[in-house]
Amino acid sequence: MFHGSLALPARLQLLARDATGPRTARHLVRAGALTELARTGLLVDDDGIATPADLDSATGDAVLDGLLGLVRESLPHPWRVWVTLHARITADAVREQLVAAGYVRAERHRVLGLFPSVEYAPARAANVAALREQVTRVLDGPLPAGEVSEADAALVALAVAAEPGTLVPDGDRARLERRVQELTGRAAQAPGLGYVLPELCAALSSQPVPSVR
Repeated sequence: MFHGSLALPARLQLLARDATGPRTARHLVRAGALTELARTGLLVDDDGIATPADLDSATGDAVLDGLLGLVRESLPHPWRVWVTLHARITADAVREQLVAAGYVRAERHRVLGLFPSVEYAPARAANVAALREQVTRVLDGPLPAGEVSEADAALVALAVAAEPGTLVPDGDRARLERRVQELTGRAAQAPGLGYVLPELCAALSSQPVPSVR
């Protein structure tokens, strides 16, 4: 993809803008961050629990390292819980990365002329449109799922799980559902994602926030 230098959570944030509600978008971005940490081996699965592999390693990415620190400092939770738990922290951090990279601009104004407020808008609309077109091509194109990159397959699998109505193109629904399953399986071939990615997709599909004490 044209912005392959951006991490998965950032690409999901761009993809989610105007396509999902704010809460769903936050969960999608968090799922992307969990996917990246599992893929790099810094979060591992321990009987369904997202578990730090050690106490010292880091990715060098502020968003991922922030989430890794949060998991280390918290009580153990299943992957599905981490999709929603304090998800705003990760989403806000990704948004700041996108502002710094020039993909999103912060527009400051005052509500009622008194109260300062900030709204965020895409700064590179053409790039976001190209990303959405790429997702459609992966979903509806001729390339076999086994030849799609694991990164692109994960991007599409997570995005469709969160908001299928806005991303799945018109056509044979049964065929498209099979395609999404194939792409999920392709992405899950990446080290560390065999159990994790299907769990994250299932959490995004159901969307209820787990009760955490």
